Amino acid sequence: MDMILVLTICIVIFALAFDFINGFHDTANAIATSVSTRALTPRRAILLAAAMNFIGALTFTGVAKTITKDIVDPFALENGPIIILAALTSAIAWNLITWYYGIPSSSSHALIGSIAGAAVSAAGIGILNYQGFLKILESLILSPFLALGVGFVIMTIFRFLFKNANLYGTTKGFRLFQIVTAALQAYTHGTNDAQKAMGIITMALIAGGYHATTDIPEWVRIAAATAMGLGTAVGGWKIIKTVGGKIMKIRPINGAAADLSSALVIFSATTFHLPVSTTHVISSAIMGVGAAQRVKGVKWGVARRIVITWVITLPISALIAGFLYQVFNLFF
Repeated sequence: MDMILVLTICIVIFALAFDFINGFHDTANAIATSVSTRALTPRRAILLAAAMNFIGALTFTGVAKTITKDIVDPFALENGPIIILAALTSAIAWNLITWYYGIPSSSSHALIGSIAGAAVSAAGIGILNYQGFLKILESLILSPFLALGVGFVIMTIFRFLFKNANLYGTTKGFRLFQIVTAALQAYTHGTNDAQKAMGIITMALIAGGYHATTDIPEWVRIAAATAMGLGTAVGGWKIIKTVGGKIMKIRPINGAAADLSSALVIFSATTFHLPVSTTHVISSAIMGVGAAQRVKGVKWGVARRIVITWVITLPISALIAGFLYQVFNLFF
């Protein structure tokens, strides 16, 4: 069998594995608040998230096209399949390490850093599409701050509107509302995160000579959506505990505000074809909601640990991918 075909098949398998892992790694963030407030049981939250993730993944392709062409030009890659395989291996390894330790790191940072690192290792810094790459970095950096601000504003509005309301009544009402916001959260996660694997597979098909445009093949969309839905069904209880309880004590009104805030930011990014980190956005929205209620109520030590992981993910994954490219290049 042709080596390019073998590598391309491996990349498709690895990309779907990345999407599967992304499902239980990042979707845990999407449902953490609804589980921690007991708006949903873990089982029901995971099943709801799996269904909404699948639907969201099939709805858009703009982010997938951005991943395909804006980091590096797939039509200009030499040894493209080896580069992409190294990038995927690096991103999967980092995701599994952070999942094992219950750290809500960013799958988006890991994947984008890995693609850049492997490509630079293969062809030098000039291989990067600077305009597109910087646009992606800007969206990754700005989105958490935007989520922090939106979370603060929405929680402030909720506090004003319900300041004289019966506590029991509002708690019960917001628990019901959280079912809606959790579904919305999972849907927006699917519209953005599942497309990253679609973009990687399409990039590999182009680099291997099996696809001639940056349009996302229908079978790629269905396969990636299915992988993410199945991954979501596995769940990620360790990260649910970190995001859902260790950043701040979350009540239903806080959870609803955080879910709504992060869903707005993620869906806005999807509309503009920009990849963002669901982990960053959700965690930052929770911090914004907590700060609007009581700044000292946010456990900033845990938040600082999460932020440090965010910062180191992209460069570390780039270095791992660059090293893996050199190793893979010896064998293929």
